[in-house]
Amino acid sequence: MVTIPVIDVPATEEPAVASARAEPERLQLLMTAARRTYTPMGMRFADTRSRLWSGRSTSPYAEAVRSVDQAMGRPGAFLLNYSYEWGCTTGAVDDADLGGTTLLRTLDWPFDGLGRSLIVVRRQAEAGTYLSATWPGFVGVLTGLAPGRFAAAINQPPLPLPRMGKAMGWLAARVRVNRSDALPPTHLLRLAFETCRTFDDAVALLRDTPICLPAIFTIAGTEPGEARVIERTADAAFEPDEPAAANHWASPGGPAGRPRNASSRERRIAMCGLLATGHGWSFDWLQDPILLPDTRLAVMANPRTGRMLVQGWEKAGPATAVLDLV
Repeated sequence: MVTIPVIDVPATEEPAVASARAEPERLQLLMTAARRTYTPMGMRFADTRSRLWSGRSTSPYAEAVRSVDQAMGRPGAFLLNYSYEWGCTTGAVDDADLGGTTLLRTLDWPFDGLGRSLIVVRRQAEAGTYLSATWPGFVGVLTGLAPGRFAAAINQPPLPLPRMGKAMGWLAARVRVNRSDALPPTHLLRLAFETCRTFDDAVALLRDTPICLPAIFTIAGTEPGEARVIERTADAAFEPDEPAAANHWASPGGPAGRPRNASSRERRIAMCGLLATGHGWSFDWLQDPILLPDTRLAVMANPRTGRMLVQGWEKAGPATAVLDLV
Protein backbone atom coordinates (compact mmCIF):
# COMPACT_ATOMS: atom_id res chain seq x y z
CA MET A 1 0.00 0.00 0.00
CA VAL A 2 1.39 3.39 -0.95
CA THR A 3 1.07 6.21 1.55
CA ILE A 4 -0.83 9.42 0.85
CA PRO A 5 1.52 12.42 0.99
CA VAL A 6 0.56 15.55 2.94
CA ILE A 7 1.80 18.72 1.24
CA ASP A 8 2.03 21.86 3.39
CA VAL A 9 1.45 25.04 1.38
CA PRO A 10 1.84 28.56 2.83
CA ALA A 11 -0.61 31.33 2.01
CA THR A 12 1.88 32.87 -0.42
CA GLU A 13 1.84 29.86 -2.79
CA GLU A 14 -0.85 28.44 -5.07
CA PRO A 15 -1.57 24.93 -3.70
CA ALA A 16 -2.36 23.41 -7.11
CA VAL A 17 1.00 24.52 -8.53
CA ALA A 18 2.85 23.48 -5.37
CA SER A 19 1.27 20.01 -5.45
CA ALA A 20 2.00 19.55 -9.16
CA ARG A 21 5.66 20.34 -8.54
CA ALA A 22 5.86 18.25 -5.37
CA GLU A 23 4.25 15.13 -6.91
CA PRO A 24 5.26 14.92 -10.61
CA GLU A 25 4.88 11.12 -10.70
CA ARG A 26 1.31 11.24 -9.41
CA LEU A 27 0.53 14.04 -11.86
CA GLN A 28 1.96 11.95 -14.70
CA LEU A 29 -0.21 9.02 -13.59
CA LEU A 30 -3.29 11.25 -13.84
CA MET A 31 -2.37 12.54 -17.30
CA THR A 32 -1.65 9.03 -18.59
CA ALA A 33 -5.02 7.84 -17.31
CA ALA A 34 -6.72 10.87 -18.90
CA ARG A 35 -5.20 10.08 -22.28
CA ARG A 36 -6.44 6.48 -22.03
CA THR A 37 -9.92 7.65 -21.02
CA TYR A 38 -10.42 10.58 -23.40
CA THR A 39 -7.86 9.74 -26.16
CA PRO A 40 -5.10 12.27 -26.92
CA MET A 41 -7.26 14.07 -29.53
CA GLY A 42 -10.28 14.24 -27.20
CA MET A 43 -8.09 15.44 -24.36
CA ARG A 44 -6.64 18.29 -26.45
CA PHE A 45 -10.10 19.32 -27.67
CA ALA A 46 -11.63 19.32 -24.17
CA ASP A 47 -8.62 21.15 -22.76
CA THR A 48 -8.91 23.85 -25.42
CA ARG A 49 -12.64 24.31 -24.87
CA SER A 50 -12.13 24.52 -21.10
CA ARG A 51 -9.32 27.05 -21.60
CA LEU A 52 -11.60 29.29 -23.67
CA TRP A 53 -14.34 29.20 -21.05
CA SER A 54 -11.87 29.87 -18.24
CA GLY A 55 -10.93 33.14 -19.92
CA ARG A 56 -14.51 34.37 -19.37
CA SER A 57 -14.94 33.06 -15.83
CA THR A 58 -15.19 35.48 -12.92
CA SER A 59 -13.75 32.87 -10.55
CA PRO A 60 -11.00 34.25 -8.27
CA TYR A 61 -9.10 31.05 -9.05
CA ALA A 62 -9.15 31.24 -12.86
CA GLU A 63 -5.58 32.58 -12.84
CA ALA A 64 -4.54 29.65 -10.64
CA VAL A 65 -5.68 27.21 -13.34
CA ARG A 66 -3.58 29.12 -15.88
CA SER A 67 -0.62 28.88 -13.49
CA VAL A 68 -1.03 25.10 -13.32
CA ASP A 69 -1.15 24.98 -17.13
CA GLN A 70 2.13 26.90 -17.32
CA ALA A 71 3.75 24.68 -14.68
CA MET A 72 2.69 21.49 -16.51
CA GLY A 73 3.79 22.70 -19.94
CA ARG A 74 1.45 20.32 -21.78
CA PRO A 75 -2.30 19.98 -22.40
CA GLY A 76 -4.42 18.71 -19.54
CA ALA A 77 -4.57 21.34 -16.80
CA PHE A 78 -7.87 22.87 -17.94
CA LEU A 79 -9.47 19.46 -18.53
CA LEU A 80 -8.32 18.28 -15.10
CA ASN A 81 -9.73 21.34 -13.37
CA TYR A 82 -13.06 21.62 -15.17
CA SER A 83 -14.03 17.95 -15.42
CA TYR A 84 -17.27 17.28 -13.59
CA GLU A 85 -18.23 13.67 -14.21
CA TRP A 86 -18.03 11.85 -10.90
CA GLY A 87 -20.55 10.28 -8.53
CA CYS A 88 -20.50 10.49 -4.74
CA THR A 89 -22.19 9.48 -1.52
CA THR A 90 -21.95 11.90 1.42
CA GLY A 91 -23.49 12.37 4.86
CA ALA A 92 -23.01 14.44 8.03
CA VAL A 93 -23.80 12.85 11.39
CA ASP A 94 -23.51 13.71 15.09
CA ASP A 95 -20.38 12.01 16.45
CA ALA A 96 -20.84 10.38 19.85
CA ASP A 97 -17.11 9.62 20.18
CA LEU A 98 -15.43 12.85 19.08
CA GLY A 99 -18.28 15.31 19.51
CA GLY A 100 -19.63 17.74 16.95
CA THR A 101 -20.51 16.41 13.50
CA THR A 102 -18.53 14.10 11.22
CA LEU A 103 -18.56 14.11 7.44
CA LEU A 104 -18.66 10.69 5.72
CA ARG A 105 -17.73 10.77 2.06
CA THR A 106 -16.96 8.61 -0.98
CA LEU A 107 -16.11 9.84 -4.48
CA ASP A 108 -16.78 7.51 -7.43
CA TRP A 109 -15.32 7.92 -10.89
CA PRO A 110 -14.41 5.20 -13.46
CA PHE A 111 -11.00 6.79 -13.91
CA ASP A 112 -8.11 4.43 -13.17
CA GLY A 113 -5.25 6.02 -11.23
CA LEU A 114 -7.26 8.48 -9.12
CA GLY A 115 -6.96 6.37 -5.99
CA ARG A 116 -3.21 5.82 -6.37
CA SER A 117 -2.48 9.48 -7.15
CA LEU A 118 -4.43 10.90 -4.19
CA ILE A 119 -2.78 13.57 -2.03
CA VAL A 120 -3.75 15.82 0.87
CA VAL A 121 -2.93 19.53 0.73
CA ARG A 122 -2.75 21.49 4.00
CA ARG A 123 -2.95 25.22 3.38
CA GLN A 124 -2.80 28.38 5.43
CA ALA A 125 -5.55 30.73 4.25
CA GLU A 126 -7.25 33.96 5.28
CA ALA A 127 -9.80 32.25 7.56
CA GLY A 128 -7.44 29.59 8.90
CA THR A 129 -5.83 26.26 7.99
CA TYR A 130 -7.72 23.72 5.91
CA LEU A 131 -6.99 20.29 4.41
CA SER A 132 -8.11 19.15 0.97
CA ALA A 133 -8.20 15.53 -0.21
CA THR A 134 -7.27 16.15 -3.82
CA TRP A 135 -4.89 15.49 -6.74
CA PRO A 136 -1.76 17.26 -8.02
CA GLY A 137 -2.63 20.34 -10.05
CA PHE A 138 -6.29 20.54 -8.99
CA VAL A 139 -7.27 24.12 -8.10
CA GLY A 140 -10.72 23.65 -6.53
CA VAL A 141 -11.80 21.68 -3.48
CA LEU A 142 -13.96 18.55 -3.66
CA THR A 143 -13.56 17.28 -0.09
CA GLY A 144 -12.06 19.29 2.75
CA LEU A 145 -11.70 19.89 6.47
CA ALA A 146 -11.11 23.18 8.28
CA PRO A 147 -10.28 22.20 11.89
CA GLY A 148 -12.34 24.23 14.34
CA ARG A 149 -14.65 25.48 11.56
CA PHE A 150 -16.33 22.92 9.26
CA ALA A 151 -15.89 20.02 6.84
CA ALA A 152 -17.57 19.93 3.43
CA ALA A 153 -17.80 18.06 0.13
CA ILE A 154 -19.41 18.30 -3.31
CA ASN A 155 -21.68 15.74 -4.99
CA GLN A 156 -22.70 15.86 -8.63
CA PRO A 157 -26.45 16.30 -9.21
CA PRO A 158 -28.67 15.05 -12.07
CA LEU A 159 -28.11 16.26 -15.59
CA PRO A 160 -30.69 18.60 -17.17
CA LEU A 161 -33.28 17.35 -19.69
CA PRO A 162 -33.87 14.00 -17.90
CA ARG A 163 -36.37 12.78 -20.51
CA MET A 164 -33.89 13.17 -23.34
CA GLY A 165 -31.15 10.90 -22.03
CA LYS A 166 -27.67 11.28 -20.62
CA ALA A 167 -25.97 12.42 -23.83
CA MET A 168 -28.42 15.27 -24.41
CA GLY A 169 -28.28 16.18 -20.71
CA TRP A 170 -24.49 16.36 -20.81
CA LEU A 171 -24.62 18.58 -23.91
CA ALA A 172 -27.27 20.85 -22.36
CA ALA A 173 -25.15 21.24 -19.22
CA ARG A 174 -22.13 22.29 -21.30
CA VAL A 175 -24.21 24.81 -23.26
CA ARG A 176 -25.34 26.37 -19.97
CA VAL A 177 -21.76 26.56 -18.74
CA ASN A 178 -20.66 28.29 -21.93
CA ARG A 179 -23.30 30.96 -21.31
CA SER A 180 -22.20 31.57 -17.73
CA ASP A 181 -19.25 33.37 -16.18
CA ALA A 182 -20.05 32.29 -12.61
CA LEU A 183 -17.79 30.21 -10.36
CA PRO A 184 -17.42 26.45 -10.85
CA PRO A 185 -18.77 24.66 -7.75
CA THR A 186 -15.31 23.36 -6.80
CA HIS A 187 -13.97 26.93 -6.79
CA LEU A 188 -16.86 28.09 -4.60
CA LEU A 189 -16.09 25.37 -2.07
CA ARG A 190 -12.44 26.42 -2.00
CA LEU A 191 -13.56 30.02 -1.45
CA ALA A 192 -15.59 28.87 1.55
CA PHE A 193 -12.60 27.10 3.10
CA GLU A 194 -10.33 30.08 2.52
CA THR A 195 -12.63 32.91 3.65
CA CYS A 196 -15.40 31.58 5.95
CA ARG A 197 -14.60 31.58 9.67
CA THR A 198 -17.76 29.81 10.83
CA PHE A 199 -20.16 27.06 9.80
CA ASP A 200 -22.96 29.62 9.31
CA ASP A 201 -20.76 31.81 7.10
CA ALA A 202 -19.92 28.81 4.90
CA VAL A 203 -23.57 27.75 4.64
CA ALA A 204 -24.56 31.27 3.52
CA LEU A 205 -21.79 31.45 0.91
CA LEU A 206 -22.57 28.02 -0.55
CA ARG A 207 -26.30 28.73 -0.53
CA ASP A 208 -26.31 32.22 -2.05
CA THR A 209 -23.39 32.50 -4.52
CA PRO A 210 -24.23 31.95 -8.23
CA ILE A 211 -22.42 28.97 -9.81
CA CYS A 212 -22.00 27.90 -13.43
CA LEU A 213 -23.24 24.32 -12.88
CA PRO A 214 -25.65 22.73 -10.38
CA ALA A 215 -24.05 20.98 -7.41
CA ILE A 216 -24.87 19.38 -4.08
CA PHE A 217 -22.88 20.59 -1.05
CA THR A 218 -22.75 18.74 2.27
CA ILE A 219 -21.33 20.61 5.25
CA ALA A 220 -20.64 19.53 8.85
CA GLY A 221 -19.85 21.88 11.74
CA THR A 222 -18.21 21.66 15.14
CA GLU A 223 -21.45 21.32 17.11
CA PRO A 224 -24.04 18.51 17.18
CA GLY A 225 -26.81 19.23 14.72
CA GLU A 226 -24.60 21.36 12.44
CA ALA A 227 -25.25 19.19 9.39
CA ARG A 228 -26.66 20.54 6.15
CA VAL A 229 -27.10 19.44 2.55
CA ILE A 230 -27.52 22.33 0.10
CA GLU A 231 -28.82 21.35 -3.33
CA ARG A 232 -27.86 24.10 -5.76
CA THR A 233 -28.98 25.11 -9.20
CA ALA A 234 -27.12 28.00 -10.84
CA ASP A 235 -29.03 30.60 -8.81
CA ALA A 236 -31.32 28.80 -6.33
CA ALA A 237 -30.88 26.55 -3.27
CA PHE A 238 -32.92 23.77 -1.65
CA GLU A 239 -32.38 21.60 1.45
CA PRO A 240 -33.52 17.99 1.94
CA ASP A 241 -34.85 16.82 5.29
CA GLU A 242 -31.84 14.59 6.05
CA PRO A 243 -28.15 15.56 5.72
CA ALA A 244 -27.31 12.83 3.21
CA ALA A 245 -26.59 13.15 -0.50
CA ALA A 246 -25.89 10.98 -3.52
CA ASN A 247 -26.47 11.99 -7.15
CA HIS A 248 -30.15 12.90 -7.28
CA TRP A 249 -32.29 15.76 -5.96
CA ALA A 250 -33.84 14.88 -2.58
CA SER A 251 -35.39 18.17 -1.47
CA PRO A 252 -39.18 18.49 -1.23
CA GLY A 253 -40.20 20.99 -3.87
CA GLY A 254 -36.70 21.08 -5.30
CA PRO A 255 -35.56 20.70 -8.91
CA ALA A 256 -36.80 17.88 -11.11
CA GLY A 257 -34.35 15.42 -12.61
CA ARG A 258 -33.53 11.76 -13.06
CA PRO A 259 -30.75 10.36 -10.80
CA ARG A 260 -27.39 10.53 -12.52
CA ASN A 261 -26.88 6.79 -12.07
CA ALA A 262 -28.96 3.75 -11.14
CA SER A 263 -27.43 3.30 -7.68
CA SER A 264 -28.00 6.86 -6.45
CA ARG A 265 -31.23 6.38 -4.48
CA GLU A 266 -30.02 3.13 -2.91
CA ARG A 267 -26.74 4.77 -1.85
CA ARG A 268 -28.51 7.70 -0.21
CA ILE A 269 -30.84 5.34 1.67
CA ALA A 270 -27.79 3.45 2.94
CA MET A 271 -26.13 6.70 4.03
CA CYS A 272 -29.31 7.75 5.87
CA GLY A 273 -29.11 4.41 7.67
CA LEU A 274 -25.56 5.22 8.79
CA LEU A 275 -26.72 8.59 10.07
CA ALA A 276 -29.40 6.85 12.13
CA THR A 277 -27.23 4.08 13.60
CA GLY A 278 -23.91 5.91 14.04
CA HIS A 279 -20.40 4.78 13.11
CA GLY A 280 -16.98 4.08 14.53
CA TRP A 281 -13.77 5.77 13.46
CA SER A 282 -12.80 3.37 10.69
CA PHE A 283 -13.88 2.64 7.15
CA ASP A 284 -15.99 -0.36 8.18
CA TRP A 285 -19.01 1.51 6.79
CA LEU A 286 -17.54 1.17 3.28
CA GLN A 287 -19.88 -1.57 2.17
CA ASP A 288 -22.20 -2.18 -0.76
CA PRO A 289 -24.13 -0.16 -1.98
CA ILE A 290 -22.00 2.83 -0.86
CA LEU A 291 -18.76 1.13 -1.91
CA LEU A 292 -18.70 0.68 -5.69
CA PRO A 293 -16.16 -0.60 -8.24
CA ASP A 294 -15.79 3.06 -9.27
CA THR A 295 -15.00 4.31 -5.73
CA ARG A 296 -11.67 6.17 -5.74
CA LEU A 297 -11.74 8.12 -2.46
CA ALA A 298 -13.10 7.64 1.05
CA VAL A 299 -12.98 10.31 3.77
CA MET A 300 -14.10 10.84 7.36
CA ALA A 301 -13.63 14.35 8.74
CA ASN A 302 -14.51 15.82 12.15
CA PRO A 303 -14.05 19.61 12.39
CA ARG A 304 -14.44 19.70 16.19
CA THR A 305 -11.25 17.68 16.75
CA GLY A 306 -9.58 18.16 13.36
CA ARG A 307 -9.34 14.40 12.79
CA MET A 308 -9.45 13.17 9.19
CA LEU A 309 -9.23 9.67 7.69
CA VAL A 310 -8.40 9.42 3.97
CA GLN A 311 -7.94 6.39 1.71
CA GLY A 312 -7.55 5.95 -2.04
CA TRP A 313 -9.33 3.12 -3.84
CA GLU A 314 -9.18 1.54 -7.28
CA LYS A 315 -11.42 -1.02 -8.96
CA ALA A 316 -9.57 -3.93 -7.33
CA GLY A 317 -9.90 -2.48 -3.79
CA PRO A 318 -7.85 -0.23 -1.48
CA ALA A 319 -5.01 1.50 -3.34
CA THR A 320 -3.39 3.34 -0.42
CA ALA A 321 -2.91 2.91 3.28
CA VAL A 322 -5.35 4.81 5.48
CA LEU A 323 -4.05 8.29 6.31
CA ASP A 324 -5.09 9.28 9.83
CA LEU A 325 -4.58 12.98 10.52
CA VAL A 326 -5.27 14.40 13.98
